[in-house]
Amino acid sequence: MLSFVRALGFLAPLVVAALVTVGLGIAANLEPEQRPTLVIVLGVAAAAGMTTMALLAWSYVGWRLSRIAQALERTLESDEPINLREVGIPAERRLARAFNAASGAFVQTEARATHDRLTGIPNRETLLATLSAELERAVRHYKPLSVAFIDIDRFKPINDTYGHNSGDAVLRQVAGIIADSVRASDTFGRYGGEEFMLILPETTPEDAVGLAEELRLLVMQEPLVIAGGQSLKATISIGVAGGRGSQLQIDMLVDRADAAMYAAKSLGRNRTYLFRELDEEAPVRRAPISPEHRAQATAIGQWASDTATQALASVLAPQPHHRGRPSDMIASLATGIALEMGLPREEIERIRIASLLHDLGKIAIPDEILDKPTTLTDPEWQTIGEHPRIGQVILEQASSLREAIPVVLHHHERFNGGGYPHGLRGTEIPLGARIVAVADAYHAMVHDRPYSSALAHDAALAELRANAGTQFDPDVVDVFCTVYADSVPPDGLEEIYRLHERATGGLPHLDARPHLHPHRPPSSGKRRRQRQASG
Repeated sequence: MLSFVRALGFLAPLVVAALVTVGLGIAANLEPEQRPTLVIVLGVAAAAGMTTMALLAWSYVGWRLSRIAQALERTLESDEPINLREVGIPAERRLARAFNAASGAFVQTEARATHDRLTGIPNRETLLATLSAELERAVRHYKPLSVAFIDIDRFKPINDTYGHNSGDAVLRQVAGIIADSVRASDTFGRYGGEEFMLILPETTPEDAVGLAEELRLLVMQEPLVIAGGQSLKATISIGVAGGRGSQLQIDMLVDRADAAMYAAKSLGRNRTYLFRELDEEAPVRRAPISPEHRAQATAIGQWASDTATQALASVLAPQPHHRGRPSDMIASLATGIALEMGLPREEIERIRIASLLHDLGKIAIPDEILDKPTTLTDPEWQTIGEHPRIGQVILEQASSLREAIPVVLHHHERFNGGGYPHGLRGTEIPLGARIVAVADAYHAMVHDRPYSSALAHDAALAELRANAGTQFDPDVVDVFCTVYADSVPPDGLEEIYRLHERATGGLPHLDARPHLHPHRPPSSGKRRRQRQASG
């Protein structure tokens, strides 16, 4: 078509010249009065021909340019490059080649800007933009929306053991497993490091937990191939948060999902945790650890990483019991309960270490708060409530003690969900933490504290029974009160070593020991200012 138009364009002058020649010949044979009419007819014919030629050329060029414009518009909406056929005159073929190259470069640039280069899934900026759009839609139509944060468990040891190339391979494969398994309406991307975000439109938090559990099981079951043809299996921890309609705010969703993921890792990893609303009326609010205390705890934990239990115990040894000094009695009681419950050896050892270090976080709490004999203010209670999380941060830096973290972090949770720092309830609380809570509370009650006098052994057992099912696990209390009905082990390392020997198969049973704490009459003074919680 274009060649035909070009041919007509080249022939147009010849046609006009021919018309003029023919017209002049005809005019020579016409009467003088007829010649002006002929000139006018020839002029009109030539003008009509040129106008028609111009309209044809304009229509054709407009059609070709419109095709290019439509292709350019499609590149704005398509994830794939749009290619034009390289046809037409040389200039048009050149334009098509330039367009195709620009289209491919545009798609590549957009992909680099919106997708993570290592895993090929959406990056953080894309996730937040998508979350903002989905949140606006959920608010406008009063729809549910949930967000899940996903973290690869123990990713740093993978890098340290197998190398960063293997770590990258694990990231890519985990990302691929999840990306291939989410719904078409969901958006999954890399938030940063080994953390991923999953946006679940029109999904309640409860349904999101079910979907997250399916993904967790998929990842756990899939062998991952790393450098050298080796394979390993990885697990993920998932935190879920969500809401409906006007309840939703982007910062709130992100912070809550992140906090829930952190809770899942604190509970032992390889699990899904649903964020819960805080009880603002609770005596101790479950707020995040302050930046100042986190920095202090991290510094202490880094220092202790090479010397583990002995170094941490030596730091705490000069402190009074209520400031976190390791108690051989608490370790003896907790280990004895664990033995009586028939727990595995490694779990007993974990509980023994955790019971020695359960109040490690108090080292970062000011002495004037720990020693205060009167009622604490709300900010002071807030500071006290941080000590399990401070202990967690310290132990995270001491790699050989990390298995004790769930016990240290959750030994102040209450069986009815009213404790801190996460408000866990019932069997959500790690068993080791439930055991240490009972041993710790007994120890607090039979020793003098700045805010209370010591109780007798029988009175302390009665307190434990009275709070079974609310503050304490009733099964653990029952075991404790049965094993230690008449006496408790002494405060001394000898008992710890004896129980440890039994745990490793050296002793067949737990011997009765003489009661070393004489019965003291109950104090008439203040007995209860959160005695168990501050032990």
